[in-house]
Amino acid sequence: MIGRLVLAALIAGMAAGFIYGGIQHVRTTPLILAAEVFENAAKPAAHEHAAGTPSQHEHAAEEWAPNDGWQRTFSTTLASVITGAAFAVMLAGVSLLTGLPITPRNGLVWGMCGFLAVTVAPGAGLAPELPGMPAGDLVSRQIWWVATIIATGAGIFLIAKRRELPWLAAAVALIALPHIIGAPQPPTHETAVPAGLAASFAANTIAASAVLWSLIGLFLGLATERFSKEIYAT
Repeated sequence: MIGRLVLAALIAGMAAGFIYGGIQHVRTTPLILAAEVFENAAKPAAHEHAAGTPSQHEHAAEEWAPNDGWQRTFSTTLASVITGAAFAVMLAGVSLLTGLPITPRNGLVWGMCGFLAVTVAPGAGLAPELPGMPAGDLVSRQIWWVATIIATGAGIFLIAKRRELPWLAAAVALIALPHIIGAPQPPTHETAVPAGLAASFAANTIAASAVLWSLIGLFLGLATERFSKEIYAT
């Protein structure tokens, strides 16, 4: 039964990810392309180097990157499908471990809980970034991001399962703790990317993520409806 649940999650996640990829192509990719113009314009001054010494820009130019057009569209869509499948499997795993089934009636709620834990909570400290925008240490940001998801997910679980005041207080503390500690910040916030472009990208990215998680929850609820009793009874 676990294998069937994983298969259902993969199918649901891939379908949601495909739609998500289309949204990204229309809403966020044009903003990324616009930001790359400002990033490339700022590179000559930022990458001055001694004569005869290869620059970071030259090394980066040797790395493969998808060209604008079908390569970028295909890469974005493929990444979106993989992301959707991974999130759906994660959501199904949480459902199985907690014994709380995902159904067509509560699928949207499950999706919104995933959206809150994976997008909203980390985004409050680390907003979606465009190319050319400053960022803190990569490893520190990844650790904070994962820890925030875990803490927020645990807090949501306590709120869903327990009604006693001490447990609810613990849930609030878990959700708030990563933000009390604070996300790693860059040494400077100066950037050539216009603030309006960055704000539009953040808003569109969060909105697209909300659609992705909603579809994952709904599709996963539909996919597991036929054999949910057998899965959660084991």
